[in-house]
Amino acid sequence: MAKPFDICIRGAGIVGRTLALHLAGKRLRVALTVLPRTAPEASPASDVRAYALNQAARNLLEGIRCWPDDVHATPVLAMQVHGDQGGHVSFSAASQGVSALNWIVDVPALETRLEEAVRFQPLIEVCDVPPPAALTVICEGKASQTRVELGVEFTTLPYAQCAVAARVECTQPHAQTARQWFHEGEVLAFLPLGGAQGNLCAIVWSISPERAQQLLGASAEEFCTALQSASHNALGSLQLSSPRSSWPLQQALAKRWCGQSAAGAWVLAGDAAHTVHPLAGQGLNLGLGDVAELSRVLDGRAYWRTVGDPKLLRAYERARRADFALVNQAGDTLQQLFFHAHPGLQTLRNWGMNQFERSGPLKHWIAQRAMGAANTI
Repeated sequence: MAKPFDICIRGAGIVGRTLALHLAGKRLRVALTVLPRTAPEASPASDVRAYALNQAARNLLEGIRCWPDDVHATPVLAMQVHGDQGGHVSFSAASQGVSALNWIVDVPALETRLEEAVRFQPLIEVCDVPPPAALTVICEGKASQTRVELGVEFTTLPYAQCAVAARVECTQPHAQTARQWFHEGEVLAFLPLGGAQGNLCAIVWSISPERAQQLLGASAEEFCTALQSASHNALGSLQLSSPRSSWPLQQALAKRWCGQSAAGAWVLAGDAAHTVHPLAGQGLNLGLGDVAELSRVLDGRAYWRTVGDPKLLRAYERARRADFALVNQAGDTLQQLFFHAHPGLQTLRNWGMNQFERSGPLKHWIAQRAMGAANTI
């Protein structure tokens, strides 16, 4: 007779697979449930996603030997943020005393490494149907069906914006610099890809739904012309090198992150528990922070506590809610501040950016938080 599972993880994305590998490394028997596909699976060539991962996230992925190679995890040595009336903030790895501010990671490359690692971990069993387990971890994303079935309230705040994502080749090398522009309620980010000498960038453009539809329907040339204008020709001429994708932006938070059901204990992680605006680049860092904290709590439990012990799960929830609150408040404040076009507010926010640029210790502390210096496993 097969041994019962300690953990059932519902959802085999980056968060779910990373958690499965860490828990299996702690000698727990894990069932990893792959969700049924409702649409054709995207090929790696059409997947335009890229994430800015901090040092804490890198440590977590290196711990399971799943950190991508240098071509697929580009170190960011500098970041430049431009306001809409002369405001400017810059960060550099050198001024922070680190080798990189963060890394822009190619999602298909990371997912491939995680999938291969799961395949060779004997304590992980990939399942189509979730089996019984002492603890179920729900990593199904923001549209989690299991969360709905459990009756957990998921409060959402739509931003009246959509993200448009794509990849572009630039005539000038990106110089390992991430760039961001705020202009008339829009936020445009250029994230360096392809390694240290590359000229490929992932772009994420937060704009109104109407403008998003216009840009998605535009020709490649028209799209690049608009993009080049919005980026002030910072990297020269641009050529679209991928399909374009789009999704609505929202802030969301589950009212409860853990509990008990007829089937046993459960806990939420990743986008099933929370989502944030992408302008701060912290979405996946938060999800991997969930992985680190849940792994730490379960590994450090007393021998007589089960993995589904409510005290353990509440401790996990308290710790992660506190981190989410800080990141979400910062991102939401920036979004609201730059979304409105009132001239007085425009002057104030750009003045604030320039003051922050000269703030010294405050700027250093914010940079350290974003780099994950306070979140390690």
